[in-house]
Amino acid sequence: MTAPSLDVAALSALPEDALDARLRDFAREHGAEALPILAVLAAEGADRAVRRAAKRALYRLSQRGVTAPPRPAPRPVVERRPERAARAWLSGIDGSGSRAAWLLFEGGFGGTALCSLIVNDTVGIVDVAGGEITKKRLEAELAALRASQKLPWVETEPARAVGLVAEALALHRARGTAPPAAFARWQRLFEGAAVAGSPVLPAADPALVERSAGLLELPEMAGWFLEPEAVQADAVELLAARESRLVVSDQIKAEREAAIVGRVIERELPPEARGRWARRLAEMALVFDATGRTEPAALARAAAARLADPGADARRHPFAQGLARRALDVAGEVASGRIKAADVSRKPGA
Repeated sequence: MTAPSLDVAALSALPEDALDARLRDFAREHGAEALPILAVLAAEGADRAVRRAAKRALYRLSQRGVTAPPRPAPRPVVERRPERAARAWLSGIDGSGSRAAWLLFEGGFGGTALCSLIVNDTVGIVDVAGGEITKKRLEAELAALRASQKLPWVETEPARAVGLVAEALALHRARGTAPPAAFARWQRLFEGAAVAGSPVLPAADPALVERSAGLLELPEMAGWFLEPEAVQADAVELLAARESRLVVSDQIKAEREAAIVGRVIERELPPEARGRWARRLAEMALVFDATGRTEPAALARAAAARLADPGADARRHPFAQGLARRALDVAGEVASGRIKAADVSRKPGA
């Protein structure tokens, strides 16, 4: 079927009555097919008489129920930008494997929102909060955080922080658990993100490994030790050996203590746990780098590399020995009633 058409030049030459009759007949004859042509004639820029006659013809068609589909809504002058993480901050890691993460998202029409999380390497996302925030409020919050935070607090690449959250979400999926309900409003911002993955480690320098137990003397690693509850019986045995009235040499006492420490390491640091502690050390090395502390960073990387080596004997690892000895000491304090077990638990959220 041939599409309807009109000679616009000829229309402009017609008297107004004849023009009106021509367009009325055209609309009646072609119905909906006339709509596109009449719409063009009724648009701005056409001859005034033609435009008026076309509008009358369109009106008559509308009275018969013949109308053009509605026009799409005009796009806003300022388009909404996709939300993205513009800045991010991470804390150091505590002895339970938890750390804080702040992610500042930009989007909408220039607004910003802060997502504040606690992520843990054994359970996933522990806590989440946040909302819209101004730049002035953000700077005030950062200043207050740095003043009160016991752990180091450093700015990092946003993509890495997003990847760490993605890693926590993957852990939830593997465990069959769900993040806190408050995370629902942020979920879409992390969908499809790649997990961060463990930092690359150099080969372990034996000299640095031998000095790695010194890391445990740093203030930010005061809470690094194995779960005291898991070594309670070992701690009681160690206390009994230390307090025994039997006259034995210092060498025999040291051998007994070393045997208990070795047993704890072998039992409490199987390959999976060793990998987890190695990852914590590797992450702390990045924090030390960001705060200009090259020596602790080197020690942490060396300790992590040796701990992650499946062929290395963890019982001979100075850092692993330090984790076990401190746990035994703390468990001994619990057994003696000097401290409460709940106050020193390394379980996430305890």
